[in-house]
Amino acid sequence: MTTPLDNEVLDRAFRSARTFNSYLDKAVEVDTLRELYDLVKWGPTSTNQQPMRIVWCTSPEAKSKLADLCAAGNAAKVRAAPVTAIIGMEINFVELLPRLFPHADARPWYAGNQALIEESAFRNSSLQGGYFIIAARLLGLDTNAMSGFDEEKVNAAFFSNTSIRVNFITTLGYGDASTLYPRAPRLTFDEVNRVI
Repeated sequence: MTTPLDNEVLDRAFRSARTFNSYLDKAVEVDTLRELYDLVKWGPTSTNQQPMRIVWCTSPEAKSKLADLCAAGNAAKVRAAPVTAIIGMEINFVELLPRLFPHADARPWYAGNQALIEESAFRNSSLQGGYFIIAARLLGLDTNAMSGFDEEKVNAAFFSNTSIRVNFITTLGYGDASTLYPRAPRLTFDEVNRVI
């Protein structure tokens, strides 16, 4: 893994990739969602905790249920997208550590420290959410990650009676490039970095 990938791959993942508000009228197959997850699961997380959990809203009913819990602008996007993924986080990831991190008993590292558990679940599910966006792009899909929803109501509607909590949501599909705004600027290396 020491050879850089070619520019086409780098462009698709980062330089040419965009956030889409509108999608083509083209379904995203469940097999594609499985392929997407099967890429994302390989991304590293602390103690291999893998706290991300996903609810894929593909039916009009599921999308409407979620849209009703979103800010108006986001609600329209959720209803119109082929898929909206609710990226959740499993707060009780510690229970799976014997299976996921078998070479050491990591449970005592978190024992009795609920703040650390919740912070770690949030941090690592966010990290997995980043992998999700890049993996989607590499599979030819586009996304629009967003907040702008009622967290408590989303938890009640989609994660009731579980230890899973919502992190963020993202629409998913094949982006309609005709609806894109000009690309927003990015900060330069010198503006945001210090090499010490």
